[in-house]
Amino acid sequence: MSPFLAFFARPETRASVFHFTVFLPVSVSAVYFAIWLSQKSISPQEIGIINAAPVLVLLLINLFIGRLADRAKDWRTMILIMALIAGSVPIGLFFVNEFWGILLVWTLIAVSSGSIPPVVDAATVRMTKRNGTDFGTVRAWGTVGYVAGTALTGMAIVWWGGAAFVPLFVALSLLRALLALQLPRFRAPATEETVATTARAGALKEVLRPWFVLPLVAFALVNATHAVLSTMTALVWHNEGISEGTIGQLIAVAAGSEAVMMFIWRRVGARVSARHMILAAALATIFRWTVMGLNPPVAVLFGLQTLHAVTYALGYFGLVHFIANWTSEEIAAEAQSFAFVLQQAMSVVTLMTFGWLIAEFGGASFFAGAGLGVAALACVLVSLRLMPAK
Repeated sequence: MSPFLAFFARPETRASVFHFTVFLPVSVSAVYFAIWLSQKSISPQEIGIINAAPVLVLLLINLFIGRLADRAKDWRTMILIMALIAGSVPIGLFFVNEFWGILLVWTLIAVSSGSIPPVVDAATVRMTKRNGTDFGTVRAWGTVGYVAGTALTGMAIVWWGGAAFVPLFVALSLLRALLALQLPRFRAPATEETVATTARAGALKEVLRPWFVLPLVAFALVNATHAVLSTMTALVWHNEGISEGTIGQLIAVAAGSEAVMMFIWRRVGARVSARHMILAAALATIFRWTVMGLNPPVAVLFGLQTLHAVTYALGYFGLVHFIANWTSEEIAAEAQSFAFVLQQAMSVVTLMTFGWLIAEFGGASFFAGAGLGVAALACVLVSLRLMPAK
């Protein structure tokens, strides 16, 4: 086999190709979905319901999906099933124009699509740990795909207008489903003994102890600030006189910094324990949101946006490796899905709270983000006190 074909036959390469597509449909919806809904005379209140309903459904079923994925012969099976569903259901967007129809179709889309990341991340981190390869480099392609998707959507809307939204969303959803077919097997062969299967918890209830749950809560708190960044911060910046072009650049800097950290993570992660990565994310969150609350100049905001490399990329990698370090392959997806449920629940509560805070206090509400960082810091410190890092 030629070196070129051998490279693309590697399981890490095939996983990277799929990771690139995981968030492509999400990037399209982030750019234009709300506008598309408003063009169909959907009210802001109804838009909020359409976006919130899938989150509530995911909270109810994500653990169940993770458990099913763990019971399959390989996590690839559940990833493929969800990708195929998430690829076919969007075709329904061509045929719905009113609230209830859109709500039903979008809930099916978002639930099937949202079930993919925790399972594919759990599967990939297990595979790369076993093979001695870099999870960060594989996962980074998900961020690269998201950035590419937002750029592609922006150009498509400029060229063809709003009529491009549904065809583009459907096309990228089908592309993700198609590339799921080439995913490798992730699980270790049945006869292969690994550290995970010999020394780690084989049931989720075995690790649902304060020292294990607190770091998951800590990252959920940190991640909730990212939900605010992606949904509300642009409005505050706009009200403070920052142009849309500059806001776009600020968002791009955060995404670019995240991708860079993911690509170089192996050099960092080998020197720091998983919980200390989450600790660093909490400290960076405190600093980032405290300074943002002081209404700094735009130049300082660009510097703060680079901290996304620590608050999200480093913190998230700390989370997935912490889970992998203390659980076996038998509950890999279920444990990751449990963490995902905590993140979603915390994000819902935080978004509801920040909506009121921003309306009342504007940019000063950013100090509440620093408060979430303080709570996350306390969670990690208590966990380390209860169970020191190895």
